[in-house]
Amino acid sequence: MGPVTAGVLQLLALMGALALAYLPLGTYLARVYSSDRHWRVERWIYRCVGADPDTGMRWPAYLRGVLAFSAAGVLFLYLLQRLQGVLPLSLGFRAIDPDQAFNTAASFVTNTNWQSYYGEQAMGHVVQTAGLAVQNFVSAAVGIAVAVALVRGFARSRTGELGNFWSDLVRGITRVLVPLAVVAAVVLVACGVIQNLSGIHEVGQFTGGSQQWNGGAVASQEAIKELGTNGGGYFNANSAHPFENPTPFTNLFEIFLILLIPVALTRTFGVMVGSVRQGYAILATMATIWLAFTALMMWTEFAHRGAALELAGGAMEGKETRFGVAGSSIFAVATTLTSTGAVDSFHSSFTGLGGGITMLGMMLGEIAPGGVGSGLYGMLIMAVIAVFIAGLMVGRTPEYLGKKLGTREIKLAACYILVTPTLVLVFTALAMALPTPAGSMTNSGAHGFSEILYAYTSGANNNGSAFAGLDADTQWFNTTIGLAMLLGRFLPMVFVLALAGSLAGQRPVPATAGTLRTEQPLFAGLLVGAILIITGLTYFPALALGPLAEGLAA
Repeated sequence: MGPVTAGVLQLLALMGALALAYLPLGTYLARVYSSDRHWRVERWIYRCVGADPDTGMRWPAYLRGVLAFSAAGVLFLYLLQRLQGVLPLSLGFRAIDPDQAFNTAASFVTNTNWQSYYGEQAMGHVVQTAGLAVQNFVSAAVGIAVAVALVRGFARSRTGELGNFWSDLVRGITRVLVPLAVVAAVVLVACGVIQNLSGIHEVGQFTGGSQQWNGGAVASQEAIKELGTNGGGYFNANSAHPFENPTPFTNLFEIFLILLIPVALTRTFGVMVGSVRQGYAILATMATIWLAFTALMMWTEFAHRGAALELAGGAMEGKETRFGVAGSSIFAVATTLTSTGAVDSFHSSFTGLGGGITMLGMMLGEIAPGGVGSGLYGMLIMAVIAVFIAGLMVGRTPEYLGKKLGTREIKLAACYILVTPTLVLVFTALAMALPTPAGSMTNSGAHGFSEILYAYTSGANNNGSAFAGLDADTQWFNTTIGLAMLLGRFLPMVFVLALAGSLAGQRPVPATAGTLRTEQPLFAGLLVGAILIITGLTYFPALALGPLAEGLAA
């Protein structure tokens, strides 16, 4: 069997597994966030935090809950790292430096999981499990909660209430993420991923000396890392490490976990707004972009340009032989079209155009299918923009799901899509203009520029993957990427929740003969076109200086 055929079969198996999980999981998620009943353990949690889960919140109160909870998470994780030297099970590692502790705290609380440190050489078991793994759960639950609040904004009328943040947060953890992560962790352990609290061991004898490895609760963190589209690896090599991802099956299973909840949430959206066909339209848009990017990535990486690539059967530099070009390409597209950031290969070693595809996937806003929660609300914002464009074409006030999109709604949607490009381009320009940041680049020219551009694109979009050639463990990059992650996560949430509150307060508008049918393939095509055009107009000059210049010169 040829490598291309093997790649196609992997794609078909992945799509089949997602199709089987789509209806049951999506419907279950809709029930979770629509139920009025609380589990006993959930009531205990509410009493501990002093929250009333039955109190409806308007969008400012909902936003205050999101920001207060996330700020507490940043502070707790920062202090945990700074105190690591006196914690048990620290494996002898010292406290993390202030700038790196800030960067890591911001990274994991924002669901970015950018890492400017070597995981197995910096973090002990307590920080890994009580700090990083916990944030993998709660940051993902926050993203789902914000998405559900926006869906309620479309579904409800003549009320400003979007639900209760504390109830949505806790349910996302207890009813969704923890059960699924337990099952996924058991599968990973059965397939060879390690799970222990072992210390540092000296392994084997190699030329010039021995090698040291430390164990850890890797399977449990790997499960939620992928399921919650987090991405931070227990080891520096991330999912290229055999302790995290030992076989081609675990590689495909981890891709499945990455896509599972974001795909299922489109069904949840359709059920909650009372039209499953609307969910199918959003899913079709996501699937079209994802399949196109995957096919393009596999084409660029399988292209035989030169004797070395012909002998290797493709561009194998930076890729694990046990996964090959196909498995690495599918993983790279899945992780950059979501907010995951996990890697089973090194994107800096991809072909020039292949590296550009990973960057473009993040620049789209990671909406195909995107991160848990963030992918859905990002796509719905783009749907609002697409409906507005269609309204301009026919001279009609735009409507989406029975809600009129007036000046306020369009301004909020426009602010949402402008936040991330502003952060990416401004920070990239500053880094290239100042002398110190440029010294962190391993490469010069177009590839060196791509390293900087990729770093800020990954941080501001809350992805977390890296181009690998950039030395980001400096005060400049730890601080600026940390700020990009915080602003790129929470500023868009402000506009999403404000939009949700505005929509929820409207009176529904009855459909007429002139209403745009947003459940039809025509709208899905319009939405794909709007996404690509907006992204292209925003980022094309930067891409032309980096990956496009490198790819065309190859």
